[in-house]
Amino acid sequence: MKMHIIYRLFALLILINISVLGQSSLIAAGPMLGYAEMTEVAIWVDMKMPGKYCLSYKEGRNQSIPKCIPFSQDDADSGGQKISIPNLKPGTQYQYNITEEKNIPAVFPYQFNTKKLWQWRENAPDFKIAFGSCAYINESEFDRPGIPYGSDYEIFNAIATKSPDITIWGGDNIYLREADWDSPSGIYHRYNDMRRTPQLQKLLQTGQHFAIWDDHDFGTNDSDRSFYLKHVTQKAFKDFWPNKTFGEGIEQSQGIYTTFNWGDAQFFLLDNRFFKSPNKRQTGERSILGEKQKQWLIDNLVSSTFTFKIIVIGGQVLNTAAVFENYSTYEEERNWLLETIDKEKIEGVIFLSGDRHFSELSQLQRPGAYPLYDWTVSPLTSGAAGKTAQQENNLNRVQGSLFTEQAFGILGFSGKEKTRSLSLELFNKKGEKIWNKIILAQDLTYKK
Repeated sequence: MKMHIIYRLFALLILINISVLGQSSLIAAGPMLGYAEMTEVAIWVDMKMPGKYCLSYKEGRNQSIPKCIPFSQDDADSGGQKISIPNLKPGTQYQYNITEEKNIPAVFPYQFNTKKLWQWRENAPDFKIAFGSCAYINESEFDRPGIPYGSDYEIFNAIATKSPDITIWGGDNIYLREADWDSPSGIYHRYNDMRRTPQLQKLLQTGQHFAIWDDHDFGTNDSDRSFYLKHVTQKAFKDFWPNKTFGEGIEQSQGIYTTFNWGDAQFFLLDNRFFKSPNKRQTGERSILGEKQKQWLIDNLVSSTFTFKIIVIGGQVLNTAAVFENYSTYEEERNWLLETIDKEKIEGVIFLSGDRHFSELSQLQRPGAYPLYDWTVSPLTSGAAGKTAQQENNLNRVQGSLFTEQAFGILGFSGKEKTRSLSLELFNKKGEKIWNKIILAQDLTYKK
């Protein structure tokens, strides 16, 4: 009798493995969960072959009949597909699978959780955000000669093992090369090459994903509003990242900035490229965000009711060294932004930035106001900065927070209503913690 049960379990395991292998052979990259609201989520997936497919899903682990959302992919290199799943239940776990059309799967290897309806009912949930920037994937045919610039892709698995609820990609998520940025096919090739990296897949399947861009996924090095294919790179960004919205305009054709919230934190994902004036312009207004985005940001910050207001931008905001593309090189607009935050008495502001190929925390003390923080986390897989970072004269650098190695960050939001806190933890490429700091929500307020 016992042997009979063992044989049946063994056969079931074989059946499950065959089903999972058959399913995974259809997928080139992903699936990746984008935004997850209370009653709707978005899932991105890239199929290996053109064809008709089914995204089937069901609630929890019950035996309910799965529902199927049919979708098709016409081109294997078109940037994948985004599928929205509507009419879901808040705070609920769902399982799903992706198969060929009308082939309801026997197993559901993937899962997602909808946003919980906690307001007016209980304390804000604890949650974790992974953050990093500068992910270079080698391709020798198009790389510059010499030592490969990218390495240690295992960092993606190290992030996945932390089980973040959300991963925010902080720009330079791909690196367009000379062979890429002058053609749509080159731009899409670079996205596909990065997104299909085997070591990336586990992370893509873990939690939600949001992104901004910086110069290397927007265009050329230090690129700005003059880049003549910026509408092509914007389209590619929209095809590969399932953010909720993208910039402005009726068809969302101007920029990629957006906002989303989770728990008691609202995130403002900024675009530091589409409207940016060239670094070398000697006349006219020097701007990174552009007038419409500036006003959009302040309006949304003022209207926000969330405890934490996290502003994510490609370049450093509070580093006082006016070098490369730090906001200090656009001093007038930077001063306007910081002064407006103060004049409007906006509480709970934290900046997240990337770009610099080193990590550090900057802290700006403000008379009569709470301190502002800018946590820079970089790089993920790109080459790390050397002695130049250590010699950089950032007067706002928090002592002991500078690291010149591949790393990622975890932001942890926890505690009850009056004792909420934000923990910043920096991990090396192996997933070992190398630095941490705790910021109390009550220390991000104006004292009465």
